[in-house]
Amino acid sequence: MAWRVLLGLVAALVVAWAVLAVFLFIAKPKGSLAKEVVRLLPDTVRLLRQLAADPTLPRGVRIRLWLAFAYLVFPIDPIPDFLPVIGYADDAIVVALVLRSVARRAGPGPVRRHWPGSDDGLAVLWRVARLPGASQPDAGV
Repeated sequence: MAWRVLLGLVAALVVAWAVLAVFLFIAKPKGSLAKEVVRLLPDTVRLLRQLAADPTLPRGVRIRLWLAFAYLVFPIDPIPDFLPVIGYADDAIVVALVLRSVARRAGPGPVRRHWPGSDDGLAVLWRVARLPGASQPDAGV
């Protein structure tokens, strides 16, 4: 009986991995968008760290941020990082989803307030992560 549960769990993980791999292959960033994402990486990591340490944010938001850090640091990924283009796409998707969640729950203000980069970089982050809350990230700080 236990081996059936284990087999079912393994099968579900394989199917979930395959769906994620297909999704990442279809949604892979193209051209200049990929360059923008790479350019934003250091500022985005600093942003996530500052948001996670902000005591004014709700606890659930900070927990999501720390879980995202754990996912990024964990050496085993659903899509191995050595695969060209899509290898880091799962990490980028996780970061984008967490940032969208933070902006929805806490509002766009904390993201703007903690952004360590330029205004242009924030505008690119807003576009790449499709952050909600305002059409212009620098409006209404």
